[in-house]
Amino acid sequence: MTDYLKSIEKFALANAFSHEGKAQAGSIIGKLIAEDESVKQKMKELAPQIGKVVAEINKLTLKQQEERLLKVYPEFFEKKVSEHEEKELDALPNAEKGKIVLRLAPYPSGPLHIGNAKTYLLNALYAEKYSGKLLFVMDDTIGSEEKSIAPDAYKLIPDGFKWLNVTWDGPIVYKSDRLAIYYKHAEEIIRKGFAYVCECAAEKLRECRAKGIECEHRRQSPKETLEKWQAMLRGKYKEGQAILRLKTSMAHPNPAFRDRVLCRVSDRKHPRVGNKYKVWPMLEFSWAIDDVLLGVTHVIRGKDLMMETEMCKFIWNIFGWRAPTIIHTGLIRLQGVKLSKSKAQKEVKSGAYSGWDDPRTWSLQSLARRGILPHAVREFIADIGLNANDIEVPIDNLYAINRKILDPASHRYSFIAEPVEVGVKGAPAIKEIEVKLHPDKETEMKKIKVGKTFYISKKDFTALKGKEVRLMHLYNIKLNPKAEFTSKENKEIPRITWVPADFSVATEVIMPDGAIVAGFAEKNCEKLKVGDIIQFERFGFVRLDAKAKGKLGFVFTHN
Repeated sequence: MTDYLKSIEKFALANAFSHEGKAQAGSIIGKLIAEDESVKQKMKELAPQIGKVVAEINKLTLKQQEERLLKVYPEFFEKKVSEHEEKELDALPNAEKGKIVLRLAPYPSGPLHIGNAKTYLLNALYAEKYSGKLLFVMDDTIGSEEKSIAPDAYKLIPDGFKWLNVTWDGPIVYKSDRLAIYYKHAEEIIRKGFAYVCECAAEKLRECRAKGIECEHRRQSPKETLEKWQAMLRGKYKEGQAILRLKTSMAHPNPAFRDRVLCRVSDRKHPRVGNKYKVWPMLEFSWAIDDVLLGVTHVIRGKDLMMETEMCKFIWNIFGWRAPTIIHTGLIRLQGVKLSKSKAQKEVKSGAYSGWDDPRTWSLQSLARRGILPHAVREFIADIGLNANDIEVPIDNLYAINRKILDPASHRYSFIAEPVEVGVKGAPAIKEIEVKLHPDKETEMKKIKVGKTFYISKKDFTALKGKEVRLMHLYNIKLNPKAEFTSKENKEIPRITWVPADFSVATEVIMPDGAIVAGFAEKNCEKLKVGDIIQFERFGFVRLDAKAKGKLGFVFTHN
């Protein structure tokens, strides 16, 4: 039992220190089981001990917890330091200082979000590492109806890159300005006998590809294909009636690589060029052409695009072009985040979300609004690096990096969610107190007008009703609707956050899931400027989003 108690103590201290002084029994149980699975059989015996240790540790100040943690679990701090060291990027193959060219190539279906920003940012970080060039190529070919271009993405995407402190060389290159180039190279491929215009129905084509059977159109001569191609360009065919296909082997082991699409007809209006063009290239065809013509030396992309890479290589071989170096990175899944750009686009359009900076979109705009710092995102992505394997990364890793940057500078204020009003009988006549704005800054102080009526959280009131508690930085009371003053002694009893009813301002906090938490913050918060990031004690970091007379609006950053 002694060994178990030691483990309970160290895990409880670590959990409390990481969560503003409040340990949670559930987290400690998980750590114990991870360390020794046999704990499951002893849980009935250990549960009371865990509760007792948690209650004892939660009474300590953060400073006391830190001192005790250093004695019983010093490796915790070593681990924390190593976790947040910014990693050096791995070497890039075939790369020389000052001689590499990479590119950002986003499709404008919406703003960048925390998921797809990873690959773009890696390209930017390597351009910086090797003092190379970074091109910005907007992949604005006509997509499918399900993945259409969002006109506002033309501004949102560059704004996202700028927020990340990503700089590119030269003006933005738009695919929609380069149709003549794609047409020219498509005709060369046709003349070389590597493409044909297919008029098969989609179902028939799928059946032929699955069986490795050539359709009748594949036997066209280059002359016939050119005639049909010109007819496509003139608008003779409607959407879905004709497709320019690349002649790959119909015996290829992967049916998906058999006769892939080069260009297709689209009747839809393009946000930049309207209905000027009827035929649009597939993205992988445009990549094959542009990456060579623009002088790209290295392409970093997700391994979900390996098939597209094979198609690019096939086209480069047709032209006898030297291929750029391509690095495929593993896909990342962010634990604790549900990413769906199509769902976000739908909700933004319908008005269900307040805009692309709504926290539920997980766009870079939403991260900025929450108070996530661009340097934290850059460090988070650099830590992942060129990982070839699919990995799951907790979003808490990003929060830990952001917290490390915010914590030394963020002032502390009080906020009460779900407030209960409590009057204190027999309280000493204290009109005002001074409290440090940050626990580590002795000279930065704030003044709080006290009064005798306070807001405390419903959670604290329910859990501690009838008990003696300490109003942090003030005095002790016996907690009831009509509370009674007990003493000023700073003794080891539960500490609770409070806001004076006469020195408060109505406040709302938008949470990451869109929920709104309402309550009261101390009146000092009215001096803040929109954009300021602070910490509400025992609640979390927040960013001031809006100010109105008698009301403040914040967005939750993280704990």
